[in-house]
Amino acid sequence: MFKLRLTILCLLCGHLSETMAFPNIFSKANWNVGVSPVSSEWPNTTLPTKRETAPNGSTILWVIQDTYEGSTFFDTFDFYTGPDPTNGLVTFVDRQTAFNSGLANVTADNKVIMQGDNTTQLAYGVNRSSVRISSQTEYNMGLFILDVEMAPWGCGVWPAFWTVGSGEWPWNGEIDIIEGVHNNEYNQITWHTAPGCNLTQGTNFSGTIVQTNGVDNLQCDAFINNNAGCGVTEWSRASYGPFFDAQEGGVFAMNWDENGIAVWSFYRALIPVDITQGEPNPSNWGEPDAALSTQSCNITQFFANHSIVFDITFCGDWAGNSYATSGCPGTCENRLMDPTNFDNATWIIKSLKVYKQAWLVTSSATRTHPIMNLGTTSWILFTVIFSHIVIVSL
Repeated sequence: MFKLRLTILCLLCGHLSETMAFPNIFSKANWNVGVSPVSSEWPNTTLPTKRETAPNGSTILWVIQDTYEGSTFFDTFDFYTGPDPTNGLVTFVDRQTAFNSGLANVTADNKVIMQGDNTTQLAYGVNRSSVRISSQTEYNMGLFILDVEMAPWGCGVWPAFWTVGSGEWPWNGEIDIIEGVHNNEYNQITWHTAPGCNLTQGTNFSGTIVQTNGVDNLQCDAFINNNAGCGVTEWSRASYGPFFDAQEGGVFAMNWDENGIAVWSFYRALIPVDITQGEPNPSNWGEPDAALSTQSCNITQFFANHSIVFDITFCGDWAGNSYATSGCPGTCENRLMDPTNFDNATWIIKSLKVYKQAWLVTSSATRTHPIMNLGTTSWILFTVIFSHIVIVSL
């Protein structure tokens, strides 16, 4: 009798597995970050209605890789102390000097401060002290989200938030995410590369391609056009400078993957909810401000091993050469002497977060978590109870 009961139970279970295709979430639902599995459990997250999709049909999610904020912000950055490659009239100081002189610090409410010297009266021709830092971690693709309350600006000031490849420049590329000079009101996003990478006209982005002598700079080649690169100026007059700071800043986001490089910026009042909740979803952000497409640039060939950089330069190749037509008074060298001219040459950073891609791969039989599928759950419970009644009655 026992053998008969066992045989019937096995037949019922086998029939159940064939007819219901019971989903095995441990074998058919896989999380992959890069090429390595990270978890076989069903993800504890709520997916928005619209998500990016990988070429293989899997859903793309962004998971946190690194967080730079608060008291630990500077722990994984190096302070650069070499000569300014852009010929600025600036002396970049080391970590100890920066903290001792107040050029770098973290406030009691965890805001990160980096600024140019705004206290020292200088003689003509003397460089002004400032800060330039580079992340110790190098990145190959990712989603970079900077929440910044204030970005530097002012006559003679040239700040940048950017990434740059290791090795001999520019062979692994450079991406300028925030950059401007003087009292400009429009942020400029620029790519500098080895020859062969170009900006594609007609790509969907809201900004305006930077021109030289009335011609779009489509070649990102750093060896031509005085290293102008291929740049895009944002449409909003509040994306840089005094108007940006008056709104308590906002968020800049760069999505860099094998399909291209895109940059968005958001006013403080319009930061997407998915960013504030730590679940960024670029597919919901609309048209980017600037984008470099794979149509004219092999992204994986021209961009690799990037460190994150913040700096504040004075005068130099851009701010110095454009000073005479900027509407700023006097000369850049004279401007540099008075420290009160640089009260706005300050970064105030709330956080910088770097996310990496994760792929949620599911078969058609496992698109719904079995516990959440009430129909499937009810049928399973019914079958188990029915099997038990049949066996007991034998």
